[in-house]
Amino acid sequence: MTTSYAPKHVAPHLRFRLRLVPRCFTRSLSARIGPRRHLISEGRTTEPKDSPLPNLPRRSPWYLDTGYSIFAKRQTRPFPPPFVSYPSGSFSDPLTTHNRPKYRHPKVGEELLRGITNGDDAILIDGQNFLSVNDGVGAWAQKERGHAALWSRLIAHYWAAEAERAYSAIRAADGANFLELDNIDPVAYLDVAFNKTKEATNAGQDNQIMGTTTASAALLHHRALDEPVVLATSLGDCVVMIVRPKEQNMVYKSQEDWHWFDCPRQLGTNSPDTPKEHSFIDKVDVNEGDLVLCLSDGVTDNLWEEEITEYTVDAMKKWNDKDPEAEDGIVYVARMLMDAAKEIALDPYAGSPYMSRAVDEGLAAEGGKLDDISVVIGVVRRHKD
Repeated sequence: MTTSYAPKHVAPHLRFRLRLVPRCFTRSLSARIGPRRHLISEGRTTEPKDSPLPNLPRRSPWYLDTGYSIFAKRQTRPFPPPFVSYPSGSFSDPLTTHNRPKYRHPKVGEELLRGITNGDDAILIDGQNFLSVNDGVGAWAQKERGHAALWSRLIAHYWAAEAERAYSAIRAADGANFLELDNIDPVAYLDVAFNKTKEATNAGQDNQIMGTTTASAALLHHRALDEPVVLATSLGDCVVMIVRPKEQNMVYKSQEDWHWFDCPRQLGTNSPDTPKEHSFIDKVDVNEGDLVLCLSDGVTDNLWEEEITEYTVDAMKKWNDKDPEAEDGIVYVARMLMDAAKEIALDPYAGSPYMSRAVDEGLAAEGGKLDDISVVIGVVRRHKD
């Protein structure tokens, strides 16, 4: 029987094994996972150093000072050809094929695939005004042609590319430096991304690449009077949040949407959900110094909103106070939030939002939820020139 969409539950055998670890041994459990550095990554941008992405004219007097920190609960399932070209095992093949690096940067067509894969998640920092976190539904790994991580990465890639194309088209048509806020439509860009992803993964019934993903993005722009605005778009349970450190509070959180508990709305194979019908978008006025966060449910299932605010505000204070511990700046802020969520995710006895929601549904649950954790943050800044 074909299911319409895939739940995002943790494998029962894994959760049972975590419950058997006494609290006194949770630190050793973290130690076993922690040294596997391929599971943890951080930085300021997701673009490769030699990226050929177009250097577009500045879109706004405002920009995002960006950083990310991510943790994967397991390695990503390898992308299939043609997105990755594996080296040949035969010496009779041309040397250019035989010596081709196995883990080179994946492509879609002739384009480098933008963003970074994190387990089944994908994150993207495009330029200085577009952030995205998509959460691929890991249950597709049970299917031979299931590649949820590829779906989440392709959606992010095409979403950013379509936003760039739309900006360029409007500039070319109007010949104006300012783009009216009403002319920017992230939901329409997501719809184009969804359709292009379906085309890229549909190589016939026998070779179709299956998967589904939730989606979220924050696009920074401004009103005519140079007032910064974030266009926050979400589908499913990844979220966009805005934290105002000066007031030490969260001023915005995007809406989450599920079919039922632990089964969010998602784009992809057999899902009835579409960007135009099921996305939420808000235009949020922001101030200089505000934090724009794109987070996967690996964060929000393990940390309460008040905790997310507290961790980010405290980390920002250390950065602003020039604490040596915070010398990485915004990357440090992202790392502190990722580490806090990871600590709960690995603790089988911790209280968590996921556990609370499960209990409300009448389900037996305990501790944090082991999941991919994706944190992408941008600080709203003004260009000085």
